[in-house]
Amino acid sequence: MRVLLIKPYNLSDHIQPSLGLGWLAASIQKTHHVSIIDCIKEDIKKADWLEPYIKQYKPDVVGIQCYTFHLGFIKEVFDTIRRVDKSIIKIIGGPHPSAVPEETMRHFLGDLDFVFAGESEIGLPRLLEKLDKGNGNDYSDVPGLVWCNKERIIINDRAVVDDLDSLGFPAWDLIHPETYPEAQHGAFFKRFPIAPIMITRGCPYLCTFCGAHLISGRRLRRRSADHVIKEIKMLYNDYGIREFHIVDDNFTINRDNAKEFLRKLIDLNIEISWATPNGVRMDTLDEEMLVLMKKSGLYLISLGIESGSDRVLKLMKKNITVERVRNCIKMIKNHGIDIAGFFIIGFPGETAEDIEKTVKFSLELDLIRANYFTYLPFPGTESYKQLESNGELDKVNWDRLYFMSAPYAPKGMDRKTLKKIQRMAFLRFYGRPAILIKNILQIKSLNHLRFLLRRFFHWVVMK
Repeated sequence: MRVLLIKPYNLSDHIQPSLGLGWLAASIQKTHHVSIIDCIKEDIKKADWLEPYIKQYKPDVVGIQCYTFHLGFIKEVFDTIRRVDKSIIKIIGGPHPSAVPEETMRHFLGDLDFVFAGESEIGLPRLLEKLDKGNGNDYSDVPGLVWCNKERIIINDRAVVDDLDSLGFPAWDLIHPETYPEAQHGAFFKRFPIAPIMITRGCPYLCTFCGAHLISGRRLRRRSADHVIKEIKMLYNDYGIREFHIVDDNFTINRDNAKEFLRKLIDLNIEISWATPNGVRMDTLDEEMLVLMKKSGLYLISLGIESGSDRVLKLMKKNITVERVRNCIKMIKNHGIDIAGFFIIGFPGETAEDIEKTVKFSLELDLIRANYFTYLPFPGTESYKQLESNGELDKVNWDRLYFMSAPYAPKGMDRKTLKKIQRMAFLRFYGRPAILIKNILQIKSLNHLRFLLRRFFHWVVMK
C-alpha cells in the first residue's frame, strides 16, 4: 500500500524531525511505500495546500500525528483528502488520541476511519496487512486501535515494544535530518546540522501536568547503548550530523545505563556536541554523571524547575524543593555546563504571589536561559481531570493550547493578565545585559537570528 504520514502545521517555534513518524515509517517501510510530510518544515500553513502532495503521491492511507491544538487543522485536512479521493483511508494517532481515545473518535466521527492510542509500531503494520489483504471486518487483534463496529466504538488493548532495539532506527532516509533549518528544539545550538535521538520510553513519575505516560506508559524501557551509538555513527557519517539532542524525558533515570552510554560516546571519539533540550530530572544527576556528560560533548542541560514556590511544587507532585534546585544548579555549574530552566506559570491553585516567587527565583539562579510556559491542561492528565471535575475547562481555548498562549488562567486571574505576566518575565530575565550579551554571542547566522526573532514575536509580542 501507499502510505502518507503527515506532521500537521502549528505555531511551533522548533522545527525538528518527528521521531514518532520516523519509527512508524520504519515499521512499515519494508512492506509498503511510505512518504513523510512535515508541514512545519515545508511551511504548509493551510490544509488545502496539501492537495497537490496528495494528488501527486496518490496514497491509499494517510496517517496524521495529532496534538490537541491540531484538531481544527486535521478536520480541514480530511476535507482536502475527500476532495482528492474519498477512498483514501484516514488514521490519526499521537498524544491527543492516546489521552482521550473515545472522545477523539467521536470528535472525528464520519471524518476518519481509525485512531491509534499509545505506541503504534506493532499495531500499524498489522492494520495495514489486514487492509491490504481485504480482511476489513474484524480489527480486534490490532493493538491500540480505536475503531467502529457499526455504531459502537471499540478500543483495543494497547501493546508496547519491550525491546526498543528491535525497532531499528527511525526512517532517516525519508526524514533527511540534514535539511532541517536552524530552528531546533532549545533555540540555540553549538554545531549544525542537528538530529534528535531518543533512548528511553515510559515515565514512572507522577507530575500532575504531564501526559508523557499516556503515550508510552509508566514502565521505563531503554535502547541499548550500542544501538544508540550505532545510530549516532550512522547520522554522523551518512547525513553529516554534528550535534545531537537527546529528547527523552528520562534519559538519566537509570544512572548505570546512562553512564555506560556516555563512556561509549567518549570512546567513539568524534567531534560532536549534544544537549538535553527536553530536560532531565535533577534527582538523577551526580558528580560522576556530569563529568562524563561534559567529557562526551554536552554543553547544555535543561531542567524542569517549574516553580519557585515549594507549595506549588507539591501541588505539581514534582518531588523537588526550591533548596534542592539551588544545590543541583551549583553542582552542574561546577562542571562548566550551561543550564536552561523551564518554569510553569498559571498552574491551577497558583496565585500572582506564587508566580512572582517563580520569576524572582529564576533571576537568582545561574541560568543562561529561562522559558516561562503558561500552564496547559493536557487532556488525560491529573490536573486536567481536577479542572474537569471543578467545571473549569469551559473557558479553555483548545485551538490555542500553546505554551505561549495562556489558554487557561487560574482562579483570580484572567488570560490577558497571565499573558502580561509571562511577557514581563521574559523581559526581566533577558533584559539583563550580561544574559542578553551571552545569548547574542551564541547566534550562529542571519538565518538563526531570523528564527530567534520569530520566537520572540510568538512568546513576547503576540497577544
